[in-house]
Amino acid sequence: MGWWRIDTDALAGSRFVVSALAETTAALMALRWRSAGHPGERDWLAARLPAFQEYLAAEPVTAEVLRAALGRQWIADYLTPPPDGRPFEEELESIRATPDAVVRTNLRAASRPAGAALRARGLGPRTAELLEWVWVEAVRPDWERRRRVAEADVLFRTRQLSLGGWSAALSGMRPGMAWLGEGRLRINLQQRPPRGLSGEAGLVFVPVTPRHGWVAWRGAHRHALVYPCEGQLTQPDTAPAPQALVALLGPVRARVLVLLESPKSTTQLVALTGLSLGAVAGQLKVLLAAGLILRRRTGRTVLYTRVAAGDVLVSATAEGPRAPRV
Repeated sequence: MGWWRIDTDALAGSRFVVSALAETTAALMALRWRSAGHPGERDWLAARLPAFQEYLAAEPVTAEVLRAALGRQWIADYLTPPPDGRPFEEELESIRATPDAVVRTNLRAASRPAGAALRARGLGPRTAELLEWVWVEAVRPDWERRRRVAEADVLFRTRQLSLGGWSAALSGMRPGMAWLGEGRLRINLQQRPPRGLSGEAGLVFVPVTPRHGWVAWRGAHRHALVYPCEGQLTQPDTAPAPQALVALLGPVRARVLVLLESPKSTTQLVALTGLSLGAVAGQLKVLLAAGLILRRRTGRTVLYTRVAAGDVLVSATAEGPRAPRV
């Protein structure tokens, strides 16, 4: 892919989008390649992989299409339409409606498909049915958490953009990706001809929680860059606050303290908890005054994290009351 040249108008019109279809496609990649980026995702993969393999065993043509679509160097274009944030079923419709001839051309470009994948009909609907299965069985039950993580990443990137410009917001989104200045965005380290985005070319940045990403476009006017969420947000969900801690601090404050096992900004806590900015700030103020958390500045970003006293409190309440010594 090399790099993209993006003029001022195209850059000004770019935006961040959270997409259920992109999240589902990334989850499909994790299932297909049996890859997990952190312990929580490994648990998710172990729980869903047997049913996924059973589904493919019952649909051998779909399995062959999937193997061909997810090539080692290229992903079939029809599988990754640029997301626009519409509901899952609406975004999925563009895949379902893809003509067989287009799918076959895309599969040949991505890999060396077997004859079954090329001879079959209804390839777009088959792919849509597979994605719908992944959505229903493996993503939708956890979608609210995934969505909050993606929104937290958007808040993080937006703040980076406001503080340090496009270089701060985009560099490091994906391996090899960097803002080179003068309208040049390096997508990866592959040696491919540059692609130009100008005028009203739609450019969206789409965070997903699995550790997979890709680029996509339709014609000259729709472009997308799908990237993994910022690392610390995608760690497994922190265990629920211990009941003893909830009784001591209250449910909201206890939840914030448990989340601060790793450093997080106010905006990240807002997205992860669903609380208002004022509510989060109020909880942080109390926890700071109690000496349970630490506030520190990294560049222009303020991060909060538990200190030893906070760790001891969470651990002690999780263990429950101890029997008295005799």
